[in-house]
Amino acid sequence: MDQAAGEQTKRVLLAAPRGYCAGVDRAVVTVEKSLDLYGPPVYVRKQIVHNKHVVATLEKRGAIFVDETDEVPEGATVVFSAHGIAPEVREQAKALSLKTIDATCPLVTKVHREATRFASDEYDILLIGHEGHEEVVGTAGEAPDNIVLVQSPEHADTVEVRHPDKLVWLSQTTLSVDETMETVRRLKQRFPNLEDPPSDDICYATQNRQHAVKQMAARADLMLVVGSRNSSNSVRLVEVALEHGSRDGHLVDYADEIEDSWLDGVATVGVTSGASVPEILVRDVLAYLAERGYADVETITAAEESLLFALPTELRRDLKARGQEDSAQVRHDAGSLH
Repeated sequence: MDQAAGEQTKRVLLAAPRGYCAGVDRAVVTVEKSLDLYGPPVYVRKQIVHNKHVVATLEKRGAIFVDETDEVPEGATVVFSAHGIAPEVREQAKALSLKTIDATCPLVTKVHREATRFASDEYDILLIGHEGHEEVVGTAGEAPDNIVLVQSPEHADTVEVRHPDKLVWLSQTTLSVDETMETVRRLKQRFPNLEDPPSDDICYATQNRQHAVKQMAARADLMLVVGSRNSSNSVRLVEVALEHGSRDGHLVDYADEIEDSWLDGVATVGVTSGASVPEILVRDVLAYLAERGYADVETITAAEESLLFALPTELRRDLKARGQEDSAQVRHDAGSLH
C-alpha cells in the first residue's frame, strides 16, 4: 500500500462509555467540595482514585494525600478514598478525633456488606482479587477470619478452605470479567456447593468499558488506554484488548507518553480510558493522533450510562448547614477533572 492510500485509511475507534464512573465522579467532587467548604488542607487517605492527573490537580488545590491515618494531624479533616477502608481505619480516625468523610464507592460498600453478612452466618468467603490492592485490603478487613484471597484462575486450583459446604465467592469490583468467571468456574469444579453473591460484584462501569473494548479490539491495530498503572481497571482494559484481537496495546497517563513508533503500519487506533480518567486526557490523545493523520473518529457505543451517586452523608449535612443544598449533588462540571 502506498503512503497516500495509507493516509486515507487512518482512523480512530473511540470507546463509549469510557472515563469517569459514578463512584469516581462522586469521590473527586467530594474532595473538591471539602476543600471549598472547610478550606485547605484537606487530608485524603490513599489516592482518592487511581489516577496521576487527578491526584496532582487536587494537590494543587490543597489536598494532602497520606498513606496511613496516623499521618493526619489530630482533629483535622480526612477523606477516605473511593476504594474503601477496613473497620480498623475508622477506629484509628476516631482515636485521633478526625473529622471523617467517607468517599468509598457505594458499589464497594455493597461488597463490604456482603462480606460482613456472610461472615456473620459463618460462611467461608473466597474473595477474588489482587493482593495488596486497597479495595481488597478494605474488604478483607471486614471479616479477616472468614476471607481467603484467590488471585487468579490458577490459584483457584490450589486454594484451601475450612468449610467447603458453606462457601461463597465475592470479588474486587475492577477485575476482568472473563478472568473472574474462569476463576469461579474452576472454584466450582473443586467446591460444588460454592454459592454466588446475591448480585454481581464487578461494577457496571468496569463491565461496560471492557465490553466496548471487546467490540473494538479485532478492528484495532493498536489500542491506547488512558489510565495510570496503579489503576486495576485501566490495566485490565489493555489485557482485554490484546485477548480479543488488538495487535498491540499500551497504557498511558498522558498523550506525550505515546511513542510515534507505535503507529508504524497502523491504520486503526482504538482509544478508551479507565474509570478514573478525566475526559481532558482523552481529548489530548485524540489531538495527538489527529496531528498524525488520524482525524477520522468513529464512536463505538457499548452501553449508555446515567447513574449518579449522592455525595457522602457527612458532606451533604455540612453543605446543608451552610445553605448550600444545591451543591450537595454530584455534578458533571466542565473542567480539568470532569
